[in-house]
Amino acid sequence: MATDKDDVISTLNNLIETCKDGENGFRTAAEGVKNSELKTLFNTYAQQRAQFAAELQAEVRRLGGDPETSGSVAAAIHRGWINIKSVVTGEDEHAVLAECERGEDSAVHNYEEALQSNLPGDVRDIVERQYRQIKEAHDRIRTLRDATSGGSASARV
Repeated sequence: MATDKDDVISTLNNLIETCKDGENGFRTAAEGVKNSELKTLFNTYAQQRAQFAAELQAEVRRLGGDPETSGSVAAAIHRGWINIKSVVTGEDEHAVLAECERGEDSAVHNYEEALQSNLPGDVRDIVERQYRQIKEAHDRIRTLRDATSGGSASARV
């Protein structure tokens, strides 16, 4: 049983890193746009990811594990958020949205992988709820990206 518990803890720690990377990516994105509605949206998603990470960290502790506390540079590269810093300097909202979507693509993938693993029912419920909200965020960002052309975010946020 210890192996199963260790696998669950490992899966949750991976999702914690995913959430931390998303939190950092969205905060960076918020700093890199002038549109106040986009700035608010990105900050909202950053706060959501921080809450998700805290919830998963509590589950890891409950399972007797040592929770991940941050994202990692290697993970950020893998998770798609690494280009956000270079993109925000140009303040091109379409490019920022495209990078956020790329990061969200990776988050959606990581959650889908976690849901394919053997999670206990209570943990699965948490991961499924978070997955639905991450998918909603991904789809909203994609819609906003598609509605912007080149550099104007005149689309309704």
